[in-house]
Amino acid sequence: MQTSSDGTVRADRIWKRFRQQARRNLLADQIDRFRGRLRGAGPDTWSWALRDVDLTIEPGDSVGLIGGNGAGKSTLLKILAGVMFPYAGRIDIHGRIGALIEVRAGLHGDLTGRENIFLYGTLLGLPRKEVARRFDAIVAFAELADAIDRQVIFYSSGMQMRLGFAVAAFLEPAVLLIDEVLAVGDAPFQQRCLERVQELLHNGTTVVFVSHDLPAVATTCARTVWLEHGAVRLDGQSDEVLGAYRRSIEEMAEVFGGSSEGARITKVTVSQPDGRLPVAAGPLDIVVRVHMQGEGPGRLYVGVSDGPATPAFVLSTPVPASDGEVVARCSLPSLPLGSGRYALWASLLDDYERDLISWHPALRFDVAGPRLDPPPPGVVRLAPIQPSATWTTEGPH
Repeated sequence: MQTSSDGTVRADRIWKRFRQQARRNLLADQIDRFRGRLRGAGPDTWSWALRDVDLTIEPGDSVGLIGGNGAGKSTLLKILAGVMFPYAGRIDIHGRIGALIEVRAGLHGDLTGRENIFLYGTLLGLPRKEVARRFDAIVAFAELADAIDRQVIFYSSGMQMRLGFAVAAFLEPAVLLIDEVLAVGDAPFQQRCLERVQELLHNGTTVVFVSHDLPAVATTCARTVWLEHGAVRLDGQSDEVLGAYRRSIEEMAEVFGGSSEGARITKVTVSQPDGRLPVAAGPLDIVVRVHMQGEGPGRLYVGVSDGPATPAFVLSTPVPASDGEVVARCSLPSLPLGSGRYALWASLLDDYERDLISWHPALRFDVAGPRLDPPPPGVVRLAPIQPSATWTTEGPH
């Protein structure tokens, strides 16, 4: 019988460090290190993955962990799961933990899918009859009825991920930890996973979700923690934290973005055909002026995003070889976005798909009008938008 505290997660002043250069425990390496100390080599250098992280999550809450690569998200999740220990600090978690941290997390390759399900349940402390009661639902969700008695080592990555998620989610843990592994699955399965997470939240399961998919975090998690260089930069309501994170991405991308010494984007405009502010569901013109210095031919790509580099839609057009300014105009009869602040990203690739201009935010703009109807709670629209568009391209005269 679960107590009222089941599902509580507390991380108190967590520190974690790693050697900057991994060591092999081989005799030859040990001798080299001993020789280095005799020569007066300096001490080992360490890199802090987590720095004084505090995190308290109440039962039934949903918390997203976001940040760039190397921010410490997966390290924190592994410490919460108990597969890694902190250098300093204390972890206190009440109740059973279901973790999907790596594609094969909790799965033994030499065992069949059936055997793995019962083994995982035993490790969680569930009686065999309880696992058997949920067995059919696990197999059906993972879509592995024809392969459940095959060794997991012969499963594809997608099959392993489906089995791992189904086992972790259907054995009803008090705390469910999910890393970016859902990206291995296809869009329909990702949608089903997010719907199952919503069911677990409705039943009182605590969810900690690590992802670079900001829309999925926004619809799954009421609260988001932004990690940067191993420390908590911002902790609060998801819409506020995700908005700040998107703005940071835009600013960084503009600092390091896109033009080479040859081709460069000189001007971008986004407006209605009559020059007024873009309006949701209204016509839109995108004009990109590219200065070429004998480069080309190539292909110009533009995409519209609410901040990160993954856009809501991407459009492209061929660009001829040129020595001068090329003007590319894209006309959309209906902009498939609601009101808000957006970034237009752009890049130019040659015929060998090498960057002439790297993918970067070229312009930020506002869209007026009503917001689009949001998806139902727990549902993320994963299918990409494919708006119709007409391109015209003019070269130097």
